[in-house]
Amino acid sequence: MIEYSKEILENGLTILHHYDATTPFVVVNTLYKVGAKDEQETKTGFAHLFEHLMFSGSKHFKDFDKPLQEAGGENNAFTNNDYTNYYDIVPAINIEIPLALEADRMQHLNINKKSLEVQRKVVCEEFKENYINQPYGNTWHLLRALVYQNHPYKWPTIGKELKHIEDATLDDVQAFYNHYYQPKNAILVVAGNIEKEATIQLVNSYFNKIKSTDIHHPTFSEPVQTHATEKTVYDDVPLNAIYIAFKMCDRLHPDYYVADLTSDILSNGTSSRLHQRLVKEAKAFVEIDAYITASNDIGMFVFEGKISDQFSVQEATDLIWKEINILQQELVQEKELEKCKNKVLTYQHFSESSLLNRAISLAYYELIGDANLINTEEKKYEAIKAQDIQRFAQNTLNKNSSNTLFYLKKEV
Repeated sequence: MIEYSKEILENGLTILHHYDATTPFVVVNTLYKVGAKDEQETKTGFAHLFEHLMFSGSKHFKDFDKPLQEAGGENNAFTNNDYTNYYDIVPAINIEIPLALEADRMQHLNINKKSLEVQRKVVCEEFKENYINQPYGNTWHLLRALVYQNHPYKWPTIGKELKHIEDATLDDVQAFYNHYYQPKNAILVVAGNIEKEATIQLVNSYFNKIKSTDIHHPTFSEPVQTHATEKTVYDDVPLNAIYIAFKMCDRLHPDYYVADLTSDILSNGTSSRLHQRLVKEAKAFVEIDAYITASNDIGMFVFEGKISDQFSVQEATDLIWKEINILQQELVQEKELEKCKNKVLTYQHFSESSLLNRAISLAYYELIGDANLINTEEKKYEAIKAQDIQRFAQNTLNKNSSNTLFYLKKEV
């Protein structure tokens, strides 16, 4: 049981506190409720750009990293389609340093022509290196656009086009910061060797004077898919690849846990179905995986495989559908189901041993509406039955609702 408490400041900042006397450290984790889905379709990549801009210094701290390093700390950040997360780890005695840094960049970020140009260059190089010049690099641009019609999940976190970051103006960037980087749109977790009373007092002293305005988060609907879609692209890649994606439920739906276990049954480890049958026995794939995107809204269930040269694309595709049909027609054996449950629970227990992971998880669960999921998700996995796996496969993994991307070698 992970104990925590919750407070909300007058300016709307949500504070979660988790006490751990067994560590000499504290984690200050700041989650902002802004991801790629909050961007305009003609101005994408801004959430990820800000992951970089937030380290450009602020009014009272020209260098964000140096004070933390001098305090024996470290920091990092990550962005996805749903949110942006920043974390700092320091010895507990130096707790005020990350609080001062985070508060200052929440209200006085150093956004100017120079900082924008520096970070724009970094992000553009990342885009080119990982998404343009990398084999299969534009897969998620292609696949997301195939799966989603309306929802902004139809572009990846890096952005829809490189040009959107290249053309971003100082006014565009400032407006994005002013709207999303403020107390009402943030969840601050302080976890580690510091008492609750001291935490609330310190957070108040650094954050309570930061002003907030009303936040607008766009909402989107997505039409029910009734026909399969396909797209084929040719490029300089070493192997033919296939991606089959299905829309699935949102993160809070009970079937999210069923989907997660289903993907594990298919591909978690060398003893999983897809590896044993399609890689080891049939030798149809060099590698194959099944996974979920765990999106807050409408998620994706994805099959991804690199096809052996000895097999045609059609033969490999048929083998994937054969495995889907088996899931739909035959109940998973109890032993196989329990094995996958145990793997999930072991991973969760291992993850919770990390103070940083606990802090990040608390912030994320609070974002989706229930921080106590950190204590209750195990029961949701334990309650899943073989019939749930079959039902999910029958309802979700249908040909009529499939989206298939064939990423093939250029023909010589």
